[in-house]
Amino acid sequence: MNVFVLTGIMGLLASVVVGAGEYLLHYDPLARFADGGFGFMQGINVDRTSLGHFLGVFGALLYPVGCYHLYLMLKPASNKLAFSAFIIGSMGFMVGVVWIGSRASISALMQLPESAEIDALVALYDLRYETLLQVVRVTTLLLSVIFVVLIFKGKTHYPKWMAFFNPILLIVASFLVYLVAPQLGKHVMPIALNVAFFIVFSLSLFMVFKNKPSVCLVNGEAKK
Repeated sequence: MNVFVLTGIMGLLASVVVGAGEYLLHYDPLARFADGGFGFMQGINVDRTSLGHFLGVFGALLYPVGCYHLYLMLKPASNKLAFSAFIIGSMGFMVGVVWIGSRASISALMQLPESAEIDALVALYDLRYETLLQVVRVTTLLLSVIFVVLIFKGKTHYPKWMAFFNPILLIVASFLVYLVAPQLGKHVMPIALNVAFFIVFSLSLFMVFKNKPSVCLVNGEAKK
């Protein structure tokens, strides 16, 4: 199978599997996401969070393969910048694996009666793991900047309009949907990053099937 297709499918699969896992971990029918803290996790049962945990962790391992797909698609514009996007994106998702692997544990804490000890553990969790989420956001922003810059150079496998479907802009769009249409947004916002990358990889695969780019391996190096 063409490496463009294979890696694109792996990225798309990652967005679906991790999205399903994160939805199980985070979805709150009351949409208490704007209240701050982890109150939106109250009432989520252990079976749901356990399934979400394993889907999220194992699915996230496929995201670096998806990042390699983006590298291949961006490479004609600048091998160095495209490879930087691959490294930055992969690092972000590796940190993201650690973060999503912690969510079932904080969810379990939120089912316990409030106490000084529980509050202290939640504060410690916030310091240790929510900091990792900020790292994921920064790497996604950097990946998006490189994505936009290279596409506007006009030498990638993407048309220039694809720049408007960069991950960070799509994540912002998910939050806007939540603000404008909360009943729809409450389903999208908890999995905003995965929704963004689902759209990116879907459009990217469309471009692959349309334009049929290909590479061959010469001395271990991908050649256009």
